[in-house]
Amino acid sequence: MFSDYHVHTSFSGDSKALPAGQAQAALNLGMEELCITDHHDYGTGHMTHIDFNLDIPAYLSGIAELKKQFEGKLTVRCGIELGLQLRTADYLRELVPTLSLDYLIGSSHFVDGFDIFDRRYYDGRTEYESYFRYFESTLARIRALDFAFDCLGHLDCVIRYGPEKNKNYRPADYMDIIDNILKALIERGKGIECNTSGFKYGLGHPHPYEEILRRYRELGGEILTVGSDAHRPEEVGGYFKETAELLSACGFRYYTVFRERKPWFLKV
Repeated sequence: MFSDYHVHTSFSGDSKALPAGQAQAALNLGMEELCITDHHDYGTGHMTHIDFNLDIPAYLSGIAELKKQFEGKLTVRCGIELGLQLRTADYLRELVPTLSLDYLIGSSHFVDGFDIFDRRYYDGRTEYESYFRYFESTLARIRALDFAFDCLGHLDCVIRYGPEKNKNYRPADYMDIIDNILKALIERGKGIECNTSGFKYGLGHPHPYEEILRRYRELGGEILTVGSDAHRPEEVGGYFKETAELLSACGFRYYTVFRERKPWFLKV
């Protein structure tokens, strides 16, 4: 059983799950380790009705208590899913050195002033243009904000929300810019996550697709976490069995966990 490295709790604006409930779910599955990664998308209040500004002191205190509660039963790691935006670069540059964490996910949830969940992001663009723009903005953020994350979150998650979702999506159509994204990550010593929530959303694939995972490995990528993106206890560890087989087929012998933002490798 993988360690789940993408789990949300009630400290995130989009989850009501108690931290202890998420940890107990992991323990019930036989996991030895869990990393809580609640959202912090600073300065997005004008783009969404959800408050994604994390109360960091309260969060750190809460996860410290969770670690004590499950000591000797489950290793609890503390991370944050940071929203990457060029306009908040100065804020992130000041914030990140102050954080004593095990792991940082860097994710793109907002592009050109819109939440990618918002239908208005897709208005006036073709599907290809919408998805390409997402990849393009992600690449720019990797290059400018590499200090702010350890692994890139759910690389192609934009396909969850497009009008046709993944009906017409073929990674090969975007592979030039995806290659640039993967190379930028590898050059900077960063990783990607295999986010299993794509199965939960009915896409039949993880984020990113298998073709992208395989290409990352071909390019020499090794740092890879596995995360369910759970917002409820029943989602913790979701689709991990299928994902183990998938990652092996893509050429991965190891996956990654983090200690104080340093990668450790475990067998798939």
